[in-house]
Amino acid sequence: MTRVLITVLIGFVASGVLGYILLPLLRALKTGQSVHDIGPTWHNTKVGTPLMGGLMFVGATILCLLINLPKTKEYTAFYVLAVSFCFGLVGFLDDFCKVKFKRDLGLTAFQKAALQMAVSAIYLYALYKTGVMTSNLYIPFVNTTVYIHPIVYIFFAMFVMVGCVNAVNLTDGVDGLCGTVTIPVMVFFTAVSVIMKRWDLAILPASLVGGVLAYLIYNWHPAKVFMGDTGSLFLGGVVCAMAFALDMPLVLILVGFVYIVETLSDIIQIIYFKLTHGKRIFKMAPIHHHFEMCGWKEVKIVLVFSAVSALMCVVAWFSVSGLIG
Repeated sequence: MTRVLITVLIGFVASGVLGYILLPLLRALKTGQSVHDIGPTWHNTKVGTPLMGGLMFVGATILCLLINLPKTKEYTAFYVLAVSFCFGLVGFLDDFCKVKFKRDLGLTAFQKAALQMAVSAIYLYALYKTGVMTSNLYIPFVNTTVYIHPIVYIFFAMFVMVGCVNAVNLTDGVDGLCGTVTIPVMVFFTAVSVIMKRWDLAILPASLVGGVLAYLIYNWHPAKVFMGDTGSLFLGGVVCAMAFALDMPLVLILVGFVYIVETLSDIIQIIYFKLTHGKRIFKMAPIHHHFEMCGWKEVKIVLVFSAVSALMCVVAWFSVSGLIG
């Protein structure tokens, strides 16, 4: 347990130092954020805020795992890091296109989806072949499992991973939102890993608890830097990869509740808009923008959404109590 707590501290310090070094560099490279034309008009003040701040906690996570490498006996955390890094790399390419071509949209949706599906497939196959993941689907609350054919399970898991990663990405729309919503999720995965005595796996989410906390020093409203797709896709990768590494993917419905609501609000808005030829359910989607349009300040949105995330993580803990003992 001491090792895990020290990792949180190292992650915090490393991420904070990286931010101190990285921020002037990102400004010098003019990695400024563009703002979507249909976003809230007051977001125009964010134009020019550096992107790719997610490199802070990505670097801190890699450092923490390397420091713990001599004591490592189970290497699943490195699988999780590898797949999350690949997702983050897709995000980096997306951010690079935005910066390079000075536009709000980077890679096309098809390009991102294809790369994410390929990365997910490789990760899931590796987990299955090494015995870390089974094709027995654990059902929270009822403490039972349902056998699914491995090929069907892997295809199901691929879509879950890609959906989860992009849901986390969609949540990154208000200063500090994605980071604060994700911290309780990382605390949950750290605690579950510890209770299951998978100490080596616990190191990764623990490092992100510290790393994201330090990142929020720079990203709290008014943000000095944004994590960009580099950071949000990396975080999304860790969230879904940890669920499969612990062989409890359905827990994502609970710990990822805020991400799911954000995504559903966007989908519902688009479908309703098309069916009604221009009418809207929400003032703006995803739903955090709806609350902005209703007059909520960014800090209030962040605090409320993160409180909901924390509450759902507590519910998730009790839902898997039968599995973790």
